Amino acid sequence: MGSASAASLPTSAGAGENLVLILDFGSQYTHLITRRVRQLGVLSLCVSGTAPLSSLAGLRPRAVVLSGGPHSVHAPGAPSFPDGFLGFAAAAGAHVLGVCYGMQLLVQTLGGAVEPGVRQEYGDMEVDITAPSSALYGEAGDRQSVWMSHGDEVVRLPEGFEVVARSVQGAIAAIEHREKRFYGLQYHPEVTHSPQGMETLRHFLFDVCGIKADWKMQDVLDEEIKTIQSMVGPDEHVICALSGGVDSTVAATLVHNAIGDRLHCVFVDNGLLRYKEQERVMSTFNSDLHLPVTCIDASEKFLSELKGVKDPETKRKIIGREFIVVFDEFARMLEQKLGKRPEYLVQGTLYPDVIESCPPPGSGRTHSHTIKSHHNVGGLPKDMKLKLIEPLKLLFKDEVRKLGSILNVPESFLKRHPFPGPGLAVRVIGDVTAGNALEVLRQVDEIFIQAIKDAGLYDEIWQAFAVFLPVQTVGVQGDQRTHSHVVALRAITSEDGMTANWYDFERQFLVDVVKKICNNVRGVNRVVLDVTSKPPATVEWE
Repeated sequence: MGSASAASLPTSAGAGENLVLILDFGSQYTHLITRRVRQLGVLSLCVSGTAPLSSLAGLRPRAVVLSGGPHSVHAPGAPSFPDGFLGFAAAAGAHVLGVCYGMQLLVQTLGGAVEPGVRQEYGDMEVDITAPSSALYGEAGDRQSVWMSHGDEVVRLPEGFEVVARSVQGAIAAIEHREKRFYGLQYHPEVTHSPQGMETLRHFLFDVCGIKADWKMQDVLDEEIKTIQSMVGPDEHVICALSGGVDSTVAATLVHNAIGDRLHCVFVDNGLLRYKEQERVMSTFNSDLHLPVTCIDASEKFLSELKGVKDPETKRKIIGREFIVVFDEFARMLEQKLGKRPEYLVQGTLYPDVIESCPPPGSGRTHSHTIKSHHNVGGLPKDMKLKLIEPLKLLFKDEVRKLGSILNVPESFLKRHPFPGPGLAVRVIGDVTAGNALEVLRQVDEIFIQAIKDAGLYDEIWQAFAVFLPVQTVGVQGDQRTHSHVVALRAITSEDGMTANWYDFERQFLVDVVKKICNNVRGVNRVVLDVTSKPPATVEWE
C-alpha cells in the first residue's frame, strides 16, 4: 500500500500538539493504523517511510509509528527512515513505536540484531507479558492473543531496551526503552485479530505519550474554510467538478460555505453515468442542496475518445484528460461572462485516492505499488491551467460523511454508495463503446440496486454494482438457444474502501434478482456473483 507525500500535506496538518505520524514501509495494514488512531480522536497522517527528512519540516508529532512491511531488514535496498530521523523525533519529544518490520528496523538501526526466525510466526499467536510494570501494557494482564506476521525476529536488543512480552514460542513480541521513548511490537495491534490491540494503542497514545483526543470534524471544517479563504483571493472565482457522489458534493458545499457565489459548479455527463443519473442528480443539486450547477453533456466527445480502447489505465487517463478539457472550456465561458477567468478547480479527492495512487517503499519505484490511477490524482494532464483545491484529501469516506452531516447535506445523499470517477468505464471490461454494453449495464445495475433498496439492505452495504463482461455464453430462453452476454454482480462491506469483504446475500434474494435481470434485460443470459474480498481483489474490476 502507498502513502501520501509529506511535502504535499498542508502546513496546518502538523501544527497541532497532538499529531501522530505514521511512516509507511509497505504493510497492507498501514492505513489501518492511521484509521485506528483517528478513531481514538487523534489526528494521524501517513507518509512514506523513506521520504526525505526535509519533507517533514514543520511537523511536530507527539508520536511516530513505524509501520510493518513485506521486506526483510537484511535485504539489499530494504526501506529505512531517512538519516537524521531519530534526531528529528527526539527534538520533537516524540515517542517512537515500531510495529513488526518497524520494530526490527528500529532495533537494527540502534545496534541490535535481527535474524531469520527458527520458527516463523504467522496468524493468531498467544503472547505472555513478562514485565508487570510495562509502559506499553499498563494493567493489561498476563497473556493476549495477537496477530503475528513475520519471518525475521529480534535476537539481540540494543543497549537500554527491555523485553516486555514474548510469544509462547519464545520470540520477542514487545520491547521498550522508556528513557529514550522507543517502543516496539512484533505483532499488529491495529487489526481486529488482535482483540486487545486497540486498548494497547489507546494506552500508548494517551497514557504513555500524553496525547489528547482533540481531533474533531468541526475543527477540520473550520480549518479547511480558513485555508480556502486564504488561498482564494477576494475577487477570484472557483470551478467545482460535481460527479453526483458524496465526495464532490461535500467538497462543493464546503467551498460554497467559504467563498459563496464565487463557486461555479459543473456537472459533466460523460456518457458513463448510471441509469437516469443526470436527471436524478441535477434534481438533488437544485432542490436539496441549492448549489449553482451547470450541466454539460459531453458524452459524445468522451465516448468517441474511448472508442476501441481496452486498457484500463488508458481509459482512466483519457477520461481524466477529457474532464480537464471540459473544465477549461467552462472556465473560458465563465471568463466571458464574469470578465475574469477562474483560477481554481475543486475536486473531492480522498485520502484513499491519494494513498492508492502513490508508489511503496522498497518497490523499486519512488515510493507504493500503484494499484490504479485515480482520475482525481493520477490522470491529470501536466499542462493543466487550473490550480487544484482538494479540501478532503486527508479524510477517509466515513469522515467525509461526518463532515457532510455538519454541513447539512441531506442524510439520504450522504448514504449513497460510492461511484468511481471514471464511471461505468471501469465496469465495462474492455471497449466501453462496443455494441450496447453501456445500455445493458445500466439496466442490470438499476435492477440490482433497486432490489437491494427494496430488501432494506442498501445501508448495510458499502458499495454494490454490476459489471459487463466481454464474454458471451450459450443459454436457453423461450425454448430457443441463445448466445448472449454475461454480467457480474458485486456487493461489499467496508469501513473506508481500503479493505473490503463481499456481502453474503440470502439465496432467495439472488434467485429473484437473477430472474429479473434475465427476464428484463435483452442480451443477458448469465449472471455471476463476485465473492472476492479486497485484498486480493480491488473493489472495481478495472
